[in-house]
Amino acid sequence: MDKPISLADLTSLCKRRGFIFQSSEIYGGINGFWDYGPLGTELKRNIREAWWYDMVSGHNAIRKLPDAPSPFGMVGLDTSIITHPQVWKVSGHFDLFQDLMVDCRETKHRYRYDQLRGRWASYGDRTVFITVAPDVEDEAAYALRRALKLFNLRPAQADEVKWTGDFNALNEIDLPREVTISSLGNSAAPDFSSVLAPEASATGTLTEPREFNLMFQTFVGPLVSDESTAFLRPETAQGIFLNFRNVVDSSRVQVPFGIAQIGRSFRNEITPRQFIFRSREFEQMEIEFFCEPSTSEAWYRHWRDRRLRWFTDLGIKSDRLRLREHAPSELSHYSRGTADIEFAYPFLPPGEFGELEGVAHRGDFDLRSHMEGKLDPKSAPLTVELGSAGKPKFAGSGKNLAYFDQRSGQRYIPHVIEPSAGVDRALLAFLCDALEFDEAPDESGAMKQRTVLRLHPRLAPVKAAVLPLVKKDGMPEVAKDLYDALLTRFPVQYDEKDAIGRRYRRNDEIGTPVCITIDSQTLQDQTVTFRNRDDLKQWRVRLDDCVAELEKRIAAKPKALQREVAAPVS
Repeated sequence: MDKPISLADLTSLCKRRGFIFQSSEIYGGINGFWDYGPLGTELKRNIREAWWYDMVSGHNAIRKLPDAPSPFGMVGLDTSIITHPQVWKVSGHFDLFQDLMVDCRETKHRYRYDQLRGRWASYGDRTVFITVAPDVEDEAAYALRRALKLFNLRPAQADEVKWTGDFNALNEIDLPREVTISSLGNSAAPDFSSVLAPEASATGTLTEPREFNLMFQTFVGPLVSDESTAFLRPETAQGIFLNFRNVVDSSRVQVPFGIAQIGRSFRNEITPRQFIFRSREFEQMEIEFFCEPSTSEAWYRHWRDRRLRWFTDLGIKSDRLRLREHAPSELSHYSRGTADIEFAYPFLPPGEFGELEGVAHRGDFDLRSHMEGKLDPKSAPLTVELGSAGKPKFAGSGKNLAYFDQRSGQRYIPHVIEPSAGVDRALLAFLCDALEFDEAPDESGAMKQRTVLRLHPRLAPVKAAVLPLVKKDGMPEVAKDLYDALLTRFPVQYDEKDAIGRRYRRNDEIGTPVCITIDSQTLQDQTVTFRNRDDLKQWRVRLDDCVAELEKRIAAKPKALQREVAAPVS
């Protein structure tokens, strides 16, 4: 790859070729919402289908428990976006699903407290923490520009600015505390008098941090009142927990088993940014895997490693992925262990990774909460949180969600392992990893820069392009017959406009793995030219064999299904 990829390169490609558009663009757009174009819709569908096949429908045939009479089951669910409001109170989202935000009094912009990064800069006897706008790719250049403007220096005086430490989040730096009591409780608010907000002309314009609930509120029924208040779901997981008993009673599943769901979630992000990396409406692919408590640690390791392998099996370079275990201070109050699968998104600073998927060991928190009531995050082990009257603050359903294990004769509340992936973030990672700029010969044989999207064939929106060399001599007729034959099996395109080299490059840019050209030799011996996207190799294939040849190259079994992987039991 000769040229590094930037976020501008990616967004330009996505709009130009019909992957992703700004939602409501003709009205100026709405921040944090995106529409998927024709190719983006196909790519997104392919990601969902690959995940569902590998994790759910194709699961039982390849992964068996060594000591169980049958493979562990994976079943699907599709739950509603709006649920009973008590669900979010009992789960803790109503109280705890908060981000801290700060506002700039001058620019009127709002930022997440933990996402506003900066670095200390000194000139003369003045020291200021220069913050960087969240969507900036080159933090150092941005901070220098802001420091020069604040200190009233020319670019030639850049060396006179002295920098201390690395870039850190604003909530992690040591600041004096104001005497006034913060709105956050008993802790004093940080003093931002030495902090320069992004694009502000002076320091000290940031407000104290305030809590901001991320759930979208709506109302059910004709009246707008407290009684009719409901919320768009911020995650798909709770719908699975609510239906645990229904699935056990109606399906032939035994612990250990998993319930999978793909669906939309909504979070009112304070600062949606970095294209589709952080948006307000997104799609999740989640599994809640229920297991016997004594085996849960082994299952956690199994799912953590298996989900990492899924991304590499679908072509993401292993050096751009990492598995990071959360430190104890990062863990949610219910978590017994959480690992993030992280990806080196090109719009992040060098050496930094962003979350791609989380795998969490949730223990029995969720099922117990929906049985007993909201669990107190300050208790260990977790106990029901009581209100002022000594009764549960938010009462659970009272339904018995314990599981009776017929093999062991024991009754217990299963522990849960949760692999949770975002479809949009996965799509973004696949695009970032696949997009490259290299050189390839044009029609004249001269080497010119080529934009190529090296998507795994399972994910490519278009599997092949059928191209008549010229629009005469019977070539279009043969090409259209081949196109019709292929279209019954694969998403393919027909293209006869422009020179053949330009058509090749158009298909390279959208990730089409194979181009099939009908030329004068086709009319003589009934063979066509197959051209490979990645290495540009070409070979001849008989017309009658084109479907089988494409099947072999496009629809081969995924790597994950070519080997049997034993699941852990202890």
